Amino acid sequence: MTWLAWRQLRFPLLSVYAALALVALVLLLTRPDPGGFGDEEFLYRSSMLAVYALPAVLGVFWGVPLITRELETGTHNLVWNQSITRTRWLAVKLGLGVPAAAVAAGLLGLVVTWWADPVDASAGDDGYDSRVTPAVFAARGVAPFGYAAFAFVLGVAVAFLVRRTVVAMAVTLVVFAAVQVAVPFAVRPHLMPPVEETVALTAATIAGVQAEPGPDGDVPGALRVFEPDGAWVLANETLDPNGAVVHRLPASVGGCLPRVPIGDIDDRVLDRMRECFARLSDLGYRQHLAYHPASRFWPLQWLELALYLAVSALLTWFCFRRLRHLS
Repeated sequence: MTWLAWRQLRFPLLSVYAALALVALVLLLTRPDPGGFGDEEFLYRSSMLAVYALPAVLGVFWGVPLITRELETGTHNLVWNQSITRTRWLAVKLGLGVPAAAVAAGLLGLVVTWWADPVDASAGDDGYDSRVTPAVFAARGVAPFGYAAFAFVLGVAVAFLVRRTVVAMAVTLVVFAAVQVAVPFAVRPHLMPPVEETVALTAATIAGVQAEPGPDGDVPGALRVFEPDGAWVLANETLDPNGAVVHRLPASVGGCLPRVPIGDIDDRVLDRMRECFARLSDLGYRQHLAYHPASRFWPLQWLELALYLAVSALLTWFCFRRLRHLS
């Protein structure tokens, strides 16, 4: 049974690992120097895209056909009638496919993490996002191990339910993409309690103001204070004296916005604007910050890996349960 499963996966597996070796060689030869970035923009973006896409590709093109191909042709019945139990049939397929998929995506994630480390170390100064922010987080560290394991088992589970290759591929891709979008905003922020701070509104802490159109010009809606370097900021909101989030500042600071074109705003105008808005502190207004600091990158990585492995284990249990009712 192991030999048969290997024959089914050998060409896709060898092709993916050969491509990974080529990618690793390119990244090894092109790693940017610390503080000196040249033409690495394309490699930076494309390497992130590759880490995003690989788990989905493995789930769709490895996990789904591994089951639907046999269900559509009926060869699973032939195997089960030759002293191979259903449980062993599925266990061998998952035992070979899940580690192969997880290692492939995980190794790519680690190589890209190593390559991008000089860029990530100076994130914020050169226009790149910090690696703890959602846009970069999923393309770094050990989390891709979990993404690929989940995508593969998801493909198998959908294959059992749908039993048609093309439809199962589409469903797997949609569900995996939905989970990858939902987790950064609905789950990851709560894996660890965020750091929460109350910041006084002073000319030194105010970074900017959110304005909204009004009948007599722009009206200040809320302030924004300077954020910790490299942090993933969940909230940067102005609170009134009662502790409620405000969406429009009081009329007493309505004239603090500069009445000059944006191109004419210089440092002196900005300083006067900040000093004007700082008067809100005397009225009891303050700023609330909630964020995950850059130092939490690896703890969040390990927690998210554990989360995806746990969900993969639940899907595996579902697959074995579903297998009992398969004819």
